[in-house]
Amino acid sequence: MPRLAAQIEAILYLKGQPLSITEISEYAGCDRDNAEDALIELMADYAHRDSALEVVETPSGYSLQLRSSFQNLLQSLVPAELGTGALRTLAAIALKDPIAQPDLINLRGSGAYQHIQELINLGFVQRRRQTDGRSYWLQVTDKFHQHFELDQLLPPLEKQSQS
Repeated sequence: MPRLAAQIEAILYLKGQPLSITEISEYAGCDRDNAEDALIELMADYAHRDSALEVVETPSGYSLQLRSSFQNLLQSLVPAELGTGALRTLAAIALKDPIAQPDLINLRGSGAYQHIQELINLGFVQRRRQTDGRSYWLQVTDKFHQHFELDQLLPPLEKQSQS
């Protein structure tokens, strides 16, 4: 069994979001005092390492995160946040998957042309020519599923029966 501090490190990494000390102790299967001691040990360990990561206390709990000195890498390696319009266009593509480009334009308006290009550039959507050669089919990619942590989207009939 790994030491409690290493177990808490794994919990913070796997959850990928701030956790309260109560949540940490529940996931680790220990009492609150032991979780606090192990968390202090882990924070001290990261403070003395030459590491890109750190354990910090935020208003919503404890978090394993990238040190602020590496923010420039984050900005250059991780795609920028999608705007609301592009996100809505992506949602429409994901829900219809695949959808004909003209149908998407009718649904979202002419601004969707720019969204489509942005989503293709980010690797969230792929475009393939329809068999008649006049337009394109749009569908989400594996990167979309990985980025948004989705295994798969339910087909429309399954969605309706679950509501």
